[in-house]
Amino acid sequence: MNIKKHLWQWRGILIATPSVGIFVLLLRLSGLLQMLELAALDRMFLLRPSEPVDERIVIIEINESDVQQLGKRGHWPLPDGLLAKLLKNLKQQKPSAIGLDLYRDLPVGFGHDSLVKVFESTPNLVGVQKVAESEDSSAVAPPPALKKIGQVGANDFPLDGDGKIRRSLLYLADKNGKNVFSFAFKLSSLYLSDRQIDVGQTEDFLVKTGQVIYPLFQGNDGGYIRAEDQGYQVLINYRHARQGFQRISITDVLENPLPKNLFTGRIVLIGPTAESLKDLFYTPYSSTVLTAPKRMPGVVIHAHAISQILSATLDDRLLIKTWKEPQEWLWIFLWAWIGATLLWQQRYSGHSKRRSLFPLISFFLAGCCLIGSSYVAFLAGWWIPIVPAFMALIGSGIAVTAYVARTAGAIRKTFGRYLTDEVVANLLENPEGLKLGGERKKITILTSDLRGFTATSERLSAEEVIKIINLYLGYMADVITQYKGTIDEFMGDGILVLFGAPIAREDDAIRAIACAVGMQLAMESVNQKIRQMGLPKLEMGIGINTAEVVVGNIGSEKRTKYGVIGNQVNLTYRIESYTVGGQIFASESTIHEAGSIVKIIGHREVQAKGVKQPIKIYEIGGITGKYNLYLPQEQEEVFLELPEAIPLHYAVLDGKDVERQVFQGKLVKLSVKGAQICNNNPIVLQPFTNLKLNFFMNPNSTISEDTYAKVLDKTAEADSFYIRFTNIPPEVEAHLMALHNREGKI
Repeated sequence: MNIKKHLWQWRGILIATPSVGIFVLLLRLSGLLQMLELAALDRMFLLRPSEPVDERIVIIEINESDVQQLGKRGHWPLPDGLLAKLLKNLKQQKPSAIGLDLYRDLPVGFGHDSLVKVFESTPNLVGVQKVAESEDSSAVAPPPALKKIGQVGANDFPLDGDGKIRRSLLYLADKNGKNVFSFAFKLSSLYLSDRQIDVGQTEDFLVKTGQVIYPLFQGNDGGYIRAEDQGYQVLINYRHARQGFQRISITDVLENPLPKNLFTGRIVLIGPTAESLKDLFYTPYSSTVLTAPKRMPGVVIHAHAISQILSATLDDRLLIKTWKEPQEWLWIFLWAWIGATLLWQQRYSGHSKRRSLFPLISFFLAGCCLIGSSYVAFLAGWWIPIVPAFMALIGSGIAVTAYVARTAGAIRKTFGRYLTDEVVANLLENPEGLKLGGERKKITILTSDLRGFTATSERLSAEEVIKIINLYLGYMADVITQYKGTIDEFMGDGILVLFGAPIAREDDAIRAIACAVGMQLAMESVNQKIRQMGLPKLEMGIGINTAEVVVGNIGSEKRTKYGVIGNQVNLTYRIESYTVGGQIFASESTIHEAGSIVKIIGHREVQAKGVKQPIKIYEIGGITGKYNLYLPQEQEEVFLELPEAIPLHYAVLDGKDVERQVFQGKLVKLSVKGAQICNNNPIVLQPFTNLKLNFFMNPNSTISEDTYAKVLDKTAEADSFYIRFTNIPPEVEAHLMALHNREGKI
């Protein structure tokens, strides 16, 4: 039972978390979130603290100025002779490795033989070739001389769907299936070998430099979905620096004296950076918001790939790692659970303006925690998906909100059976309407009650009782809503209705009377249904009172109820208690408020319990004006004298309690709805007194079941009084009706 209770208490979380988690997971697996996740990764790179320049790498760039100057001299494209001269100058400073990011598969200009000799005599020189082929690009052969001695690396980079380079290759297979090491990896290996650092593979064929093992990129790593993962790919951990590497123009190297030891012990890269040479690519650092995206030269990207290997091996700089898919799925479900929990825990927090901000604040803080934790993890070398987790957080919050709203809608429909739409809007849609407290205001109160239904219900099954009550209350609620009444409470078969709270109108008293007449007229439809069910007829009494009371939200912060309190509420119940089935009694204040359009068929003065002074109550027969409703006129009761009186016992009812003293009497006259009782005791019963009677139908018969009646305000002979039956057991009713019918025929 406790498990079921807990499941119900957390149903919103249990529904939203898996539903949203699975939905986001499917969305992610479809690839629709990939671009968003890659954009989030780019933002992480941009927000990362700056790093110092990697001084182990120097780039000799061919910029736009170099192209212009060399072109004026007829030296562009760069002839092999000048390139040979450049390489000879570099060799004099003994760099650890030289990377030539220029295609030299064919001779260019003068001095080709000289360049071939330099190639053959420079063991730490690495040239480039393009291995991969696609629809819009072809493979480019390496320099033949360097190919012979195995000093060539592939300069290919995998491109993402947005055209950016976020991954590098350690090696890839050519069209013959032979692995070709990448340009960056070849140069890094030369540098590390100079420093006696091993470069090789682990037992499971993962690339290793020193103690660093490079995680092999898979197609679904990080934010990728089914990305091309041919070859040995790794995510590039770009250095964040305005000028990540030292650069010097090729013109300066050719024409000016070189600074001493500028290239000694370093990796020197030679490549184009000029716009006109079209060797520029988009990277994570191209993702600017306010300015045009900036592209990065290919030679600089190679420098980043080299720097990543050297820094990881020599400086313990972190590589970018990713979680396995099950871990990412758990991460998504975790944030779906967090979002659902935050909203579910605060689903009833909107009772004040300050509290209504709690869900927004908590969601903002949760979002900050998600982004912050992902950013900290990124700084620690982990790429954790942000977008699907953020979508799960927001989506589960929206799902819980939708669920609560839908539930509230269902509650609103149920609540609407008790209150008008205006009251529901006031209580549910206006946060101030749910504040505890009340106000004193003048309203009209209507109470109704089924006569003798308590005794009737004891003879019926629980299912039949509920069926009758629901039928009756359904009809009455519709009538009350029609006349804009506020149903404050259903109390078994009783109804408490307010007119003028929480919204006051000038015609509150008039509508209350019209509603009462409408309710009595609706009893005909109720009893038609009751008869079809084979159940006894129902009769209802109604009391109306207009007075000043306290209305508002009553209760505690955990549970509140819109209600009314005050002595005048009790007085309304007293007025209603004087009625018999089909009657409507109203106080003098209500009649005064309603005016002359009320049809009054009688009035009397009563001494209500708990009230010091007698009060006047008026019996209502209808209302004119725009409502024009009237109760059916009852014919005057004809009391037939019985040839033989029926002995009985009776006791006075005080509320729901039966007084202990029992009196003897006789039923001497009988009508369809009432009787005349001859009293054997010197006691005077006041009009409207409720009685419990038991008959002795035959001299030798046992006492009958309890019958209930009310003393009528009708003049009778001495030592007798008239009653109106309010509840008669079927056997007693059958016997009395047989007597009445027999006497009526005589």
